[in-house]
Amino acid sequence: MSPEQLIADIERALEPVRTIMTPILSDPFVMGLWSLLVVAAVGTLWWDIHERNRAIPSMMKGVWTLVVVYSGPFGLAVYWYSGRTQISNDSLWRRGFRSTAHCYSGCGAGEVVGFVLLAGLLALESTLVVTAGTFGFAYLFGYGLTVGPLMQEGVGFGEAMLDALYSETPSITLMEVAAIGTDLLIAGQAHIGDLLFWGALVFSLSVGFVVAFPVNVSLVYAGVKEGMKNPAELGQQTG
Repeated sequence: MSPEQLIADIERALEPVRTIMTPILSDPFVMGLWSLLVVAAVGTLWWDIHERNRAIPSMMKGVWTLVVVYSGPFGLAVYWYSGRTQISNDSLWRRGFRSTAHCYSGCGAGEVVGFVLLAGLLALESTLVVTAGTFGFAYLFGYGLTVGPLMQEGVGFGEAMLDALYSETPSITLMEVAAIGTDLLIAGQAHIGDLLFWGALVFSLSVGFVVAFPVNVSLVYAGVKEGMKNPAELGQQTG
């Protein structure tokens, strides 16, 4: 079976998803309501960080902000469950959520930049170019969010890059296969001025998070990833 035939078969199998989601993600009322929920979720996050969780490192404050911007109330729920200093006990699931959130913040930024630039502003018609370029941005941003902090701790670039390749590649790859595939399936023909372009982009980001979560749990369990620091310990240190 050729790659083209495989892609066509996948599209046919997922056609019901496109049929259901396209009118929802292009509905002005739905997307307007979602925007309000995102604003409320981001406001709640910032209030909680400022009033009760100042001990959270600056990088993770940025990570959680992006997660909530991408996924609204869903992202806020992930933060509330796994990212606050008030969590009662850390667990594999919480570490998996934090690890996924860290990856998601960088990869999501790369995906947004890729689609907006290549499919939106440049209006490239080649699906292959848009896909490859968006993957490239996702890897760049995703690796950067790991390499940068490691180098700030004194780790050399080569060692930091190897660490990022080893620990982040499986998560980034599956996250972006799911996210980019979802976006192209639903809004492959949409233009930057179409509401569907933005609705599908938002939806695809959360799909990527869901797909990457079990991967990150497995990597944390295997010791490949640490799952970020336990925020409860940070709260105890400053309490």
